[in-house]
This record gives sequence, structure tokens and C-alpha cells, in this order.
Amino acid sequence: MFPTKEQAEKLLKEAEQCNPGPWGNHSRTAAHCAGKIASYCEDMDENKAYILGLLHDIGRKFGTRHLGHVSDGYSYMMSLGYDEVARICMTHSFSDGTTKDYVGKFYTTEEELELIETMLKNTVLDEYDKLIQLCDAMSGSEGVMNMEDRMNDVRRRYGHYSQQKWDSNMALRKHFEKKMGMDLYVAVEKDTFRP
Repeated sequence: MFPTKEQAEKLLKEAEQCNPGPWGNHSRTAAHCAGKIASYCEDMDENKAYILGLLHDIGRKFGTRHLGHVSDGYSYMMSLGYDEVARICMTHSFSDGTTKDYVGKFYTTEEELELIETMLKNTVLDEYDKLIQLCDAMSGSEGVMNMEDRMNDVRRRYGHYSQQKWDSNMALRKHFEKKMGMDLYVAVEKDTFRP
């Protein structure tokens, strides 16, 4: 269903060789955050969360395709038999289960876009989907960021960031803080963690 931590780290290193960039350390930060948050949640697995965070952007291995990284990651992980990772590749960018609030260019074929939209329509987000969405919204390439700073950074780079997506991310923060019984940034070691 998903690789070991060592296999996941190897997959990420190989992917970075194909398409070097800050996305690799962003993924390491997301993995760190996901693992830490899961460790404070009784119903979540820290190791699984770490692996899903590490590989959520693995589709970037195939180049700068914006929305295409979602379908690339999904197809790549499915080809390796890692369907739980494939699911996260698909769901991590869509807080409302549709592509309407996607931040970035729609660099996909019609078939890829249809695959994404069909998968989203037929998927009910679980706690891991939500966790990786949250971690994506606070993970920079140099470490954990304030969510507002990270979302504003994305807004600057892409020209927009919908209020609905912003509000959804803030609601996820509240959800997981309640679940953990502690402050999000304390849980993820915001001031000390570096990838």
C-alpha cells in the first residue's frame, strides 16, 4: 500500500535528480510536520504520515507541470503499487474536492484533467488527506513557516490564493490542534526544525 521510510527517501532523492529544486526540501518539511502531528493523534500512524508527506509532491519528478504534478504523482505511485501514496498525490492540492481553487497553471492533457476530476469526485477526504493538506500549507524549503506567510508566498508566486482555500487551511489547523491538544507550531518544532 505504501513504501517503507527508506524506500520513500530513496524515491525522493531519485526524483530530485530528475528535477532539482526547492520542492525536495519542501517535501521533507511536510514529512516532518506530518509525522510529528500524527505522533500526537491517537488514531494516526506517525510512520505512514511521514511517508505520505515525503511523497505528496513526487510528481514533480517529471518537470514543472503545475497541476500536472498531481496526475504524474498519482500515475507514478500507482505504477509502483503504492495506492495510498497515489491518493495523497491526488488529494493534497484540493481542499474542496474540486479543481476550481487550484493555485497554479493547468498544464495537463484533457485525459489527465478528467482523471483528476473523476478521482476527486469519488474520494471522501480522510484524516491523512487533511493532514497532508495542512502540512503542505506550512512547509517551506527551509523549514516550517507560519501558515499565513506560506499562503501569501504562494499568492505572490502564482498571483492568487482563494479565500475558500485559505479558510479551509486555517480550519484544518484548528481541527488538528484540537485533536492533538496543543499548538500546531509547538508540535512540529517550528523554531528548530530544518530539512
